[in-house]
Amino acid sequence: MNPQPRLSLALPVRQPLDAPGLFRFLAVRAISGVEAADVSDGGLLRYARTLILPHGPGAVEVVATRTIGAEWRLQLHLELASLADGATAVARVRRMLDVDADPVAIDAALMSDPALAPLVASTRGIRVPGAVDPHELVIRAIVGQQISVAAARTHLTRLAATLGTQYVSSFAGLDRLFPTPEQIAAGVPEPVRGEPLDPDRLLKLPGQSIRTVVTTARALADSELCVDVGDDPESLRAQLVARSGIGPWTAAYVSMRVLGDPDAWLAGDVALIAGAIARGVLAPDLSKPAAHRALAEHAARWAPWRSYAAMHLWQAAAGASSIGRKI
Repeated sequence: MNPQPRLSLALPVRQPLDAPGLFRFLAVRAISGVEAADVSDGGLLRYARTLILPHGPGAVEVVATRTIGAEWRLQLHLELASLADGATAVARVRRMLDVDADPVAIDAALMSDPALAPLVASTRGIRVPGAVDPHELVIRAIVGQQISVAAARTHLTRLAATLGTQYVSSFAGLDRLFPTPEQIAAGVPEPVRGEPLDPDRLLKLPGQSIRTVVTTARALADSELCVDVGDDPESLRAQLVARSGIGPWTAAYVSMRVLGDPDAWLAGDVALIAGAIARGVLAPDLSKPAAHRALAEHAARWAPWRSYAAMHLWQAAAGASSIGRKI
């Protein structure tokens, strides 16, 4: 049976809104069964996913439509085990879509840099996608370290298909929940150091990466590691990098997407470099270390909105057919 009740409501959002960029970001990372997206029609965009809520599992579907005045409107549909979860589900979706950002102020601040101004002018109202589940995002970020978006999606889809709890939804494309930290810690064997990796292992990642996934899932399950939307960004990043196998890029990415940190900077991200070169922010003849140093120095002028500047550069990199570590 489908969960009851179902709710539908308009989701208020500050304009302008870069709905195509927001939905594309979610679509290319969508884990089959847990998420589903349709961005093929420029006049209508759809994203759906399952949720683990306090009173039971549920699901959400968001549809964006363009108005005659070229604004984007969002319609939210919810499946809930209990009406008591309605406010929680809506709040999570609002964070995921970053609808409460002030796009006018952000755009104005970033356009003050002539190097970034053309990107902002062509993509008004860019958003930083958030997360509906902090623990899920931590696992996704770790799995995606040092690999492409497509590869991360493959690993995560296999993980969800094997360990995720089945779910029956009326929303097309949804049939399971993302596995909890407890399910991951119990279902992914931790490789033994010095022994060959099992060729049939669930996560076909290097041994160190698998160990990081398992130990982090265990820490989340045992509340040894606490990641919550109300955390302080600096404290959360310090807590994450103190763990074996988690570097500054991953910590900044978690801060950016879980906390909605508007000023996270993802040092070492190759797609940021590719986007900066494609748009003339950086010279193309710099060595890799010099390019990262130069971009980090240049990005200082984008504070306190470096997360939004990163989204512009990622979109520029995607337009230049470059793929980086954006999980």
